[in-house]
Amino acid sequence: MTKTHSMTSEHTTKDHFKSGQATSVRTPLWRKFLPVSILFAGLVLAWLFGAVDYLSFETLRENRDILQNFVADNPVLSVATFMAGYAIAVALSLPVGSILTIVGGFLFGAWLGTGYVVIAATIGATVVYLAARYAFYDLMRAKAGSAIRKMEAGFAENAFSYLMVLRLVPLFPFWLVNLVPALLGVKFRSFVVGTAVGIIPGTFVYVSIGDGLGALFDQGKTPDLGIIFEPRILTPIIGLAVLAMIPVAYKKFRNRDSGANTR
Repeated sequence: MTKTHSMTSEHTTKDHFKSGQATSVRTPLWRKFLPVSILFAGLVLAWLFGAVDYLSFETLRENRDILQNFVADNPVLSVATFMAGYAIAVALSLPVGSILTIVGGFLFGAWLGTGYVVIAATIGATVVYLAARYAFYDLMRAKAGSAIRKMEAGFAENAFSYLMVLRLVPLFPFWLVNLVPALLGVKFRSFVVGTAVGIIPGTFVYVSIGDGLGALFDQGKTPDLGIIFEPRILTPIIGLAVLAMIPVAYKKFRNRDSGANTR
């Protein structure tokens, strides 16, 4: 009897120790917020040093020959430098995505430029997504009410379709669409694939502008960044967004139909 009691006490002590050990290894708050703090610090430094001001059509016009010669002489290095710079700009949420995308077309052509931009933008967006999820997701889950939880469940269930719509239709800033899925528990794979596929149409529009930028410079003109909102461009993109929502509509219709049949 004493032996049994001793063994039970020993197991209880071990279980208590393990649970205490599990509690003690929780990630410290400073470590959870470190990635976000680094990105924020990078954003502040970029603004302080005027990094955004260097990215202009005037600067591109003045350095046109230098850039094109560099690409011709260093094909691998130029691609790596451009993609790294683009990914960093997206990760820091700098408002230079449109002009950088045009630069991609100007330097590498429509097709290669689109590929480089999509990859780099997806990498930068994923960095923001991971940093926000690591820092804020657990906190939001602890504070979220029933309405937020319902929205999270609905978004997560149809994450790819919703992401496609948010990426296709330029209604919300790119940086915001990087953050929201992280807070709503969207899976990593859905975020990456939805981002990469969803930004292709808009990217191709701007890269194509960049591909003809040399001719515009020769005429003393600069491109119109609002071209994406012209009906001839926006209408097909909205059509793709509607197609992306068909699985969501079908799923809701099927659930409603099955619910009616069970009554």
